[in-house]
Amino acid sequence: MTDTPQVSIQHWVDIIAKSELPAITSTARMLDKFNNDDKSSLPKLSKAILHDQALASCLLKVANSVQHLSINKVNTVSRASVVLGIRAVKNICLTSKLVEGLLANKELNPDVYHQLTQSMASSFYAGLLAKMMAPQYAEDTQEELYLAAMLYRIGETAFWIVGGESAEKLISHEDMTTESFRQKCQSEIGCDFPQLSIELVKTWSLSDLLLKAMDQPKSRTIEIQIIYFADKLSNTIANPTGSAEEFQQLLADIAKLTGLNVRQLVLKIEHLRERANKLLTSYGASALIKHINPLPKVSDFKGNKFQVLKPNPHKDSDILSAYIQLNKLLKTSNDLTEFIRLALKSMAKIFAFEHCSFFLVIDDKKAIKSRFTYDIASQLIEKNVKFSLSRSNNVFSYAMDNNQAILIKDRQEKQWYQYITGEIAEFIVEGSVLICPLKVGQTPIGVITAQIFHSDKEIPLIDFDHCAALVEHLNLCLTMLSHKNK
Repeated sequence: MTDTPQVSIQHWVDIIAKSELPAITSTARMLDKFNNDDKSSLPKLSKAILHDQALASCLLKVANSVQHLSINKVNTVSRASVVLGIRAVKNICLTSKLVEGLLANKELNPDVYHQLTQSMASSFYAGLLAKMMAPQYAEDTQEELYLAAMLYRIGETAFWIVGGESAEKLISHEDMTTESFRQKCQSEIGCDFPQLSIELVKTWSLSDLLLKAMDQPKSRTIEIQIIYFADKLSNTIANPTGSAEEFQQLLADIAKLTGLNVRQLVLKIEHLRERANKLLTSYGASALIKHINPLPKVSDFKGNKFQVLKPNPHKDSDILSAYIQLNKLLKTSNDLTEFIRLALKSMAKIFAFEHCSFFLVIDDKKAIKSRFTYDIASQLIEKNVKFSLSRSNNVFSYAMDNNQAILIKDRQEKQWYQYITGEIAEFIVEGSVLICPLKVGQTPIGVITAQIFHSDKEIPLIDFDHCAALVEHLNLCLTMLSHKNK
């Protein structure tokens, strides 16, 4: 029987809001007195800030570090308030107090302090990313998105300061899966971090949008998606635990949301990192700069379960078995997709491909779209990818038009470079891919692809030849099946 936690969520809220971080609490309450849309509040807010010399100094430093301001140096708090706007000033004040209050706890256990500073840096970066993702919004809305993304994990960040022995116990379990770690938090401290964040935001009356994002994280509204993606991107950059392809999909999703292509998005993120470092200096938080990482490379994804692609000692017999299974299927099945699925699963397992996919020709032969994708363990995975065949010649149209299987070991290869569009480059990532046309008789119906995502691995030529032959046999089976069904 599980022991009942000795403390409750209110216990932690009281410690954080009333005992350990009083400066944040008092600042939040002070800022809450001033309306966001009331110009008459500006002089009153400026006067209140002047009572806190450190806060006033920080505001001026941040105001003068904002790059888009084509004005002379800001020398007064009242001028900064006018130039930046009341919501931006409030956010700067709150960020300043958060940084000041959280970084003051250097006596913490070294592992806990490292996690605290990492969490702070990721949250700060998430706020900046959210603003970057919403250039079409009014500045007030951008500021609201910044605050919501920055405070999305405030419960976790603040807990590392006040958690004591509980924090030291939990930090030793941080490599757990998300759900396992959540359950560990429930048993150890009586709540999970998202719940603690919600209660703190309510206590500090910080943001209605943030509360909505926490209560309805799957909402399809653009603002909630921006907060979600900003938080996910920042934390993935800090801790690349997924796969390289999942990260590429995240970038693609954000690019679609912002109306950019992935290359443009990557450039904006790189520029934003430089700005984040300058802002952290203005906030007196240079200690966090080391945690604002560049975009991860393929080799950085330590959670990729396919980092070691082991050779198959039974390859020859497994290849023969795949041929035999396809032949047997001709006697028992009339389902074309069953043949394709069998071939994909066999290829993934035999040759240790990370992904094997079937792309079906659609839209009157103007595009191909992924239908089935299997991983190295022959497990079906979700993948929704579409490539145009009409806008330009590319590797997929080349393979089908020439009825030729192709192997791309490097997307920069001179032979294939002219056929690699931006979206295909994102699909290949840094690895290698083989593409085999799939047809019934002489009619192309799509392509089969097999991929490895690591730049230090490649598909051997002998494996390519085996796969091309297997797909040719699959084509023969599909042709025979079509005649049998007539």
